[in-house]
Amino acid sequence: MDVLSDVVAAMRTGRPHSARRDKYAPWGLRFAAADEAGFHVMLRGSAWLIPQGGEPVALAPGDVVFLAHGQGHALASGLDVPLQDVRLLPDGTWSGPPEPPAGEAREGCPDTVTLCGTYRLDRDRAHRLLAELPEVVHLPARVGGHRSLWAAVELLGMELEERRPGSEAIVTSLLDTLLLYILRAWWESERAAGRDRGWAAALADPAVAAALRAIHGEPGRAWTVAQLGAVGGLSRAAFARRFAALVGEPPLTYLTWWRMTTAGRLLRHDDLSLREVSERTGYTSEFAFAKAFKREFGVAPGRYRRAG
Repeated sequence: MDVLSDVVAAMRTGRPHSARRDKYAPWGLRFAAADEAGFHVMLRGSAWLIPQGGEPVALAPGDVVFLAHGQGHALASGLDVPLQDVRLLPDGTWSGPPEPPAGEAREGCPDTVTLCGTYRLDRDRAHRLLAELPEVVHLPARVGGHRSLWAAVELLGMELEERRPGSEAIVTSLLDTLLLYILRAWWESERAAGRDRGWAAALADPAVAAALRAIHGEPGRAWTVAQLGAVGGLSRAAFARRFAALVGEPPLTYLTWWRMTTAGRLLRHDDLSLREVSERTGYTSEFAFAKAFKREFGVAPGRYRRAG
Protein backbone atom coordinates (compact mmCIF):
# COMPACT_ATOMS: atom_id res chain seq x y z
CA MET A 1 0.00 0.00 0.00
CA ASP A 2 1.30 3.44 -0.98
CA VAL A 3 0.64 5.47 2.17
CA LEU A 4 1.01 8.90 0.53
CA SER A 5 -1.43 8.06 -2.27
CA ASP A 6 -3.87 6.58 0.23
CA VAL A 7 -3.78 9.65 2.47
CA VAL A 8 -4.34 12.07 -0.41
CA ALA A 9 -7.22 9.96 -1.77
CA ALA A 10 -8.87 9.95 1.66
CA MET A 11 -8.66 13.73 2.07
CA ARG A 12 -9.62 14.78 -1.44
CA THR A 13 -13.27 15.63 -2.10
CA GLY A 14 -14.90 16.78 -5.31
CA ARG A 15 -12.80 17.56 -8.35
CA PRO A 16 -9.65 19.68 -8.55
CA HIS A 17 -9.60 22.69 -10.88
CA SER A 18 -6.90 24.61 -12.69
CA ALA A 19 -6.44 27.45 -15.17
CA ARG A 20 -3.63 28.93 -17.23
CA ARG A 21 -3.55 32.74 -17.07
CA ASP A 22 -1.73 35.41 -19.08
CA LYS A 23 -0.92 38.56 -17.12
CA TYR A 24 0.26 42.00 -18.26
CA ALA A 25 2.07 44.25 -15.77
CA PRO A 26 1.12 45.88 -13.54
CA TRP A 27 -1.24 43.36 -11.96
CA GLY A 28 -2.13 42.24 -8.47
CA LEU A 29 -4.61 39.65 -7.23
CA ARG A 30 -5.86 39.07 -3.67
CA PHE A 31 -7.16 35.58 -2.79
CA ALA A 32 -9.35 35.23 0.29
CA ALA A 33 -8.86 32.36 2.71
CA ALA A 34 -10.72 29.24 1.59
CA ASP A 35 -11.20 25.57 2.41
CA GLU A 36 -9.30 24.61 -0.72
CA ALA A 37 -5.58 23.96 -0.95
CA GLY A 38 -4.09 25.90 -3.84
CA PHE A 39 -1.00 26.16 -5.99
CA HIS A 40 0.67 28.64 -8.34
CA VAL A 41 3.27 27.78 -10.96
CA MET A 42 5.30 30.46 -12.78
CA LEU A 43 5.41 29.33 -16.40
CA ARG A 44 6.85 32.66 -17.58
CA GLY A 45 7.95 35.85 -15.89
CA SER A 46 8.18 36.62 -12.18
CA ALA A 47 5.88 37.67 -9.37
CA TRP A 48 5.56 38.15 -5.62
CA LEU A 49 3.57 35.84 -3.38
CA ILE A 50 2.35 37.86 -0.39
CA PRO A 51 0.97 35.61 2.40
CA GLN A 52 -1.31 36.99 5.10
CA GLY A 53 0.92 37.85 8.01
CA GLY A 54 4.05 36.49 6.32
CA GLU A 55 7.03 37.77 4.42
CA PRO A 56 6.68 38.19 0.63
CA VAL A 57 8.23 35.43 -1.48
CA ALA A 58 9.89 36.30 -4.81
CA LEU A 59 8.86 33.85 -7.50
CA ALA A 60 10.99 33.23 -10.58
CA PRO A 61 10.25 31.28 -13.78
CA GLY A 62 9.73 27.62 -12.95
CA ASP A 63 8.90 28.17 -9.27
CA VAL A 64 6.01 26.28 -7.66
CA VAL A 65 4.18 27.35 -4.50
CA PHE A 66 1.62 25.25 -2.64
CA LEU A 67 -0.73 26.59 0.05
CA ALA A 68 -1.99 23.49 1.84
CA HIS A 69 -4.13 25.25 4.46
CA GLY A 70 -6.13 27.66 2.29
CA GLN A 71 -4.41 30.74 3.70
CA GLY A 72 -5.41 34.10 2.24
CA HIS A 73 -2.67 35.55 0.05
CA ALA A 74 -1.88 37.82 -2.86
CA LEU A 75 0.01 37.33 -6.10
CA ALA A 76 1.32 40.46 -7.80
CA SER A 77 3.83 41.78 -10.31
CA GLY A 78 5.26 44.08 -7.65
CA LEU A 79 5.00 44.82 -3.94
CA ASP A 80 3.53 48.30 -4.52
CA VAL A 81 0.86 47.25 -7.04
CA PRO A 82 -2.82 47.73 -6.03
CA LEU A 83 -4.53 44.41 -5.41
CA GLN A 84 -7.78 43.30 -6.98
CA ASP A 85 -9.99 40.86 -5.07
CA VAL A 86 -10.69 37.71 -7.04
CA ARG A 87 -13.49 35.25 -6.42
CA LEU A 88 -14.02 31.54 -6.77
CA LEU A 89 -16.06 30.77 -9.89
CA PRO A 90 -18.70 28.00 -10.05
CA ASP A 91 -16.28 25.72 -11.94
CA GLY A 92 -13.78 25.93 -9.06
CA THR A 93 -11.33 28.31 -10.76
CA TRP A 94 -10.51 31.85 -9.69
CA SER A 95 -11.55 34.89 -11.70
CA GLY A 96 -8.57 36.44 -13.45
CA PRO A 97 -7.31 40.01 -13.88
CA PRO A 98 -9.75 42.35 -15.62
CA GLU A 99 -9.86 42.09 -19.38
CA PRO A 100 -8.91 45.18 -21.47
CA PRO A 101 -11.80 47.51 -22.43
CA ALA A 102 -13.83 46.54 -25.48
CA GLY A 103 -11.95 47.27 -28.67
CA GLU A 104 -8.55 47.30 -26.98
CA ALA A 105 -6.34 44.27 -27.53
CA ARG A 106 -3.27 43.29 -25.59
CA GLU A 107 -0.14 43.70 -27.67
CA GLY A 108 2.88 41.44 -27.51
CA CYS A 109 3.57 38.52 -25.23
CA PRO A 110 2.23 38.58 -21.67
CA ASP A 111 4.75 39.56 -19.00
CA THR A 112 3.73 36.62 -16.84
CA VAL A 113 2.03 33.28 -17.47
CA THR A 114 0.84 31.33 -14.45
CA LEU A 115 -0.72 27.95 -13.87
CA CYS A 116 -2.97 28.03 -10.81
CA GLY A 117 -5.33 25.52 -9.28
CA THR A 118 -7.26 24.34 -6.26
CA TYR A 119 -7.90 21.05 -4.45
CA ARG A 120 -10.92 20.52 -2.25
CA LEU A 121 -9.93 18.77 0.99
CA ASP A 122 -11.93 17.33 3.88
CA ARG A 123 -10.71 19.56 6.69
CA ASP A 124 -12.72 17.59 9.25
CA ARG A 125 -10.44 14.57 8.65
CA ALA A 126 -7.19 16.44 8.02
CA HIS A 127 -4.40 13.89 8.03
CA ARG A 128 -1.33 14.65 10.14
CA LEU A 129 0.78 14.26 7.03
CA LEU A 130 -0.72 17.38 5.41
CA ALA A 131 -1.26 19.20 8.71
CA GLU A 132 2.53 19.32 9.17
CA LEU A 133 3.08 21.30 5.99
CA PRO A 134 4.01 24.98 6.39
CA GLU A 135 1.57 27.68 5.30
CA VAL A 136 3.57 28.17 2.10
CA VAL A 137 5.55 25.42 0.39
CA HIS A 138 7.96 27.10 -2.03
CA LEU A 139 9.74 24.86 -4.52
CA PRO A 140 12.25 27.01 -6.45
CA ALA A 141 13.15 25.91 -9.95
CA ARG A 142 16.65 24.57 -10.35
CA VAL A 143 18.45 22.78 -13.11
CA GLY A 144 17.86 19.04 -12.85
CA GLY A 145 15.58 19.37 -9.82
CA HIS A 146 12.07 17.94 -9.50
CA ARG A 147 12.02 16.67 -13.08
CA SER A 148 8.89 14.58 -12.56
CA LEU A 149 7.06 17.57 -11.08
CA TRP A 150 7.91 19.73 -14.06
CA ALA A 151 6.96 17.02 -16.54
CA ALA A 152 3.47 17.00 -14.97
CA VAL A 153 3.35 20.82 -15.02
CA GLU A 154 4.28 20.91 -18.71
CA LEU A 155 1.63 18.35 -19.65
CA LEU A 156 -1.01 20.17 -17.59
CA GLY A 157 -0.11 23.50 -19.17
CA MET A 158 -0.44 22.04 -22.66
CA GLU A 159 -3.89 20.59 -21.92
CA LEU A 160 -5.14 23.87 -20.43
CA GLU A 161 -3.76 25.94 -23.29
CA GLU A 162 -5.62 23.99 -25.97
CA ARG A 163 -8.59 21.89 -24.94
CA ARG A 164 -8.97 18.73 -27.02
CA PRO A 165 -11.04 15.55 -26.80
CA GLY A 166 -10.32 13.85 -23.48
CA SER A 167 -8.87 16.98 -21.87
CA GLU A 168 -11.34 17.00 -18.99
CA ALA A 169 -10.31 13.55 -17.75
CA ILE A 170 -6.62 14.20 -18.51
CA VAL A 171 -6.57 17.48 -16.57
CA THR A 172 -8.22 15.88 -13.52
CA SER A 173 -5.70 13.02 -13.54
CA LEU A 174 -2.75 15.39 -14.03
CA LEU A 175 -3.89 17.57 -11.12
CA ASP A 176 -4.01 14.54 -8.82
CA THR A 177 -0.54 13.57 -10.07
CA LEU A 178 0.75 17.11 -9.59
CA LEU A 179 -0.35 17.17 -5.93
CA LEU A 180 1.59 13.98 -5.21
CA TYR A 181 4.67 15.33 -7.00
CA ILE A 182 4.49 18.59 -5.01
CA LEU A 183 4.35 16.70 -1.70
CA ARG A 184 7.14 14.34 -2.72
CA ALA A 185 9.34 17.22 -3.90
CA TRP A 186 8.89 19.09 -0.63
CA TRP A 187 9.79 16.06 1.51
CA GLU A 188 12.83 15.39 -0.66
CA SER A 189 13.89 19.02 -0.20
CA GLU A 190 13.41 18.73 3.56
CA ARG A 191 15.61 15.62 3.72
CA ALA A 192 18.26 17.22 1.49
CA ALA A 193 18.37 20.22 3.84
CA GLY A 194 18.76 18.00 6.91
CA ARG A 195 15.25 18.79 8.21
CA ASP A 196 14.09 15.19 8.16
CA ARG A 197 11.36 15.11 10.80
CA GLY A 198 7.72 14.24 11.34
CA TRP A 199 5.96 12.45 8.51
CA ALA A 200 8.83 13.10 6.10
CA ALA A 201 11.02 11.11 8.46
CA ALA A 202 8.29 8.53 9.13
CA LEU A 203 7.92 7.68 5.44
CA ALA A 204 11.71 7.48 5.08
CA ASP A 205 12.16 5.24 8.14
CA PRO A 206 12.12 1.56 7.01
CA ALA A 207 10.46 0.19 10.16
CA VAL A 208 7.81 2.87 10.59
CA ALA A 209 7.07 3.05 6.85
CA ALA A 210 6.60 -0.73 6.73
CA ALA A 211 4.14 -0.57 9.64
CA LEU A 212 2.22 2.28 8.02
CA ARG A 213 1.93 0.31 4.79
CA ALA A 214 0.61 -2.64 6.78
CA ILE A 215 -2.00 -0.49 8.54
CA HIS A 216 -3.15 1.13 5.31
CA GLY A 217 -3.11 -2.16 3.44
CA GLU A 218 -5.16 -4.08 6.04
CA PRO A 219 -6.96 -1.63 8.35
CA GLY A 220 -9.41 -4.37 9.36
CA ARG A 221 -6.76 -6.72 10.71
CA ALA A 222 -6.51 -7.10 14.49
CA TRP A 223 -3.04 -5.59 14.65
CA THR A 224 -1.03 -5.55 17.88
CA VAL A 225 1.95 -3.31 18.55
CA ALA A 226 4.17 -6.39 18.59
CA GLN A 227 2.91 -7.51 15.16
CA LEU A 228 3.44 -4.07 13.65
CA GLY A 229 6.92 -3.95 15.16
CA ALA A 230 7.70 -7.35 13.65
CA VAL A 231 6.66 -6.06 10.22
CA GLY A 232 9.36 -3.42 10.58
CA GLY A 233 11.89 -5.77 12.16
CA LEU A 234 11.87 -4.15 15.60
CA SER A 235 10.97 -5.25 19.10
CA ARG A 236 7.65 -4.09 20.48
CA ALA A 237 9.14 -1.44 22.78
CA ALA A 238 11.65 -0.07 20.25
CA PHE A 239 9.00 0.13 17.54
CA ALA A 240 6.43 1.83 19.78
CA ARG A 241 8.96 4.52 20.75
CA ARG A 242 10.08 5.16 17.19
CA PHE A 243 6.55 5.23 15.77
CA ALA A 244 5.29 7.68 18.40
CA ALA A 245 8.34 9.93 17.98
CA LEU A 246 7.96 10.21 14.19
CA VAL A 247 4.20 9.97 13.64
CA GLY A 248 3.26 11.92 16.76
CA GLU A 249 0.99 9.31 18.38
CA PRO A 250 1.09 5.62 19.42
CA PRO A 251 0.61 2.95 16.72
CA LEU A 252 -2.82 1.76 17.86
CA THR A 253 -4.11 5.32 18.20
CA TYR A 254 -3.18 5.97 14.60
CA LEU A 255 -4.69 2.62 13.58
CA THR A 256 -8.04 3.56 15.15
CA TRP A 257 -8.01 7.01 13.53
CA TRP A 258 -7.25 5.54 10.12
CA ARG A 259 -9.96 2.88 10.52
CA MET A 260 -12.54 5.59 11.21
CA THR A 261 -11.28 7.68 8.29
CA THR A 262 -11.59 4.63 6.05
CA ALA A 263 -15.07 3.93 7.39
CA GLY A 264 -16.20 7.47 6.63
CA ARG A 265 -14.93 7.18 3.07
CA LEU A 266 -16.68 3.81 2.58
CA LEU A 267 -19.98 5.10 3.96
CA ARG A 268 -19.94 8.14 1.68
CA HIS A 269 -18.60 6.61 -1.52
CA ASP A 270 -19.36 2.86 -1.52
CA ASP A 271 -22.66 0.99 -1.51
CA LEU A 272 -21.68 -1.32 1.34
CA SER A 273 -23.85 -2.48 4.20
CA LEU A 274 -23.04 -1.36 7.74
CA ARG A 275 -21.88 -4.90 8.51
CA GLU A 276 -19.48 -4.87 5.55
CA VAL A 277 -18.04 -1.50 6.57
CA SER A 278 -17.56 -2.64 10.16
CA GLU A 279 -15.82 -5.85 9.04
CA ARG A 280 -13.49 -3.98 6.69
CA THR A 281 -12.43 -1.66 9.47
CA GLY A 282 -11.75 -4.30 12.11
CA TYR A 283 -14.95 -4.45 14.16
CA THR A 284 -16.60 -7.77 14.98
CA SER A 285 -20.08 -6.33 15.41
CA GLU A 286 -22.14 -3.50 13.94
CA PHE A 287 -22.91 -2.27 17.45
CA ALA A 288 -19.23 -1.92 18.39
CA PHE A 289 -18.50 -0.19 15.09
CA ALA A 290 -21.44 2.21 15.40
CA LYS A 291 -20.40 3.13 18.94
CA ALA A 292 -16.79 3.81 17.90
CA PHE A 293 -17.91 5.74 14.82
CA LYS A 294 -20.27 7.99 16.77
CA ARG A 295 -17.53 8.67 19.33
CA GLU A 296 -15.21 9.78 16.51
CA PHE A 297 -17.64 11.68 14.23
CA GLY A 298 -20.36 12.74 16.65
CA VAL A 299 -23.14 11.13 14.56
CA ALA A 300 -24.30 7.58 13.85
CA PRO A 301 -22.95 5.90 10.67
CA GLY A 302 -26.34 5.90 8.94
CA ARG A 303 -26.86 9.60 9.54
CA TYR A 304 -23.33 10.35 8.37
CA ARG A 305 -24.00 8.45 5.12
CA ARG A 306 -27.30 10.27 4.49
CA ALA A 307 -25.66 13.67 5.09
CA GLY A 308 -23.08 12.92 2.37
